[in-house]
Amino acid sequence: MKTASNNSARRHRAFSLLEVMIAIAMFFVAAFAILSLVSSALANARRLQRPLVDAGPVLATYANTNILIEGTYSGNMSDILGNAYRDYNWTADIEEVATNKLFSVQCVVLYRGAREPVSDLTTLLYRPQSPAGSMEGANFIHK
Repeated sequence: MKTASNNSARRHRAFSLLEVMIAIAMFFVAAFAILSLVSSALANARRLQRPLVDAGPVLATYANTNILIEGTYSGNMSDILGNAYRDYNWTADIEEVATNKLFSVQCVVLYRGAREPVSDLTTLLYRPQSPAGSMEGANFIHK
């Protein structure tokens, strides 16, 4: 008789296969529901986020040229980087800072309608093939 009561006690301690399968199914349903909520929240956050912008690509275009002419130039960042940056405008001020054809190039990037610059970078470029600038008494300035 002792063995019969021992078997019934053993049967009540363990979970049945059906109970384990139901628990696993509930876990996976809850996990997939949470994952879908998180992924939709991340997708919404990506749509709201503006792309990161700096004036480096504008400076790179001037660094790749052999000739610089003093003046102020401007354009849209989408011309350089694509449509994701259509709300950003850039301005480049080029001026000769020494008579040996050393130029300062200052690039500013502004978001549409904003007064504060998103990015502001300045560099010096030596371009001996450039025409005479204001340091050499020339009047050859782009406006």
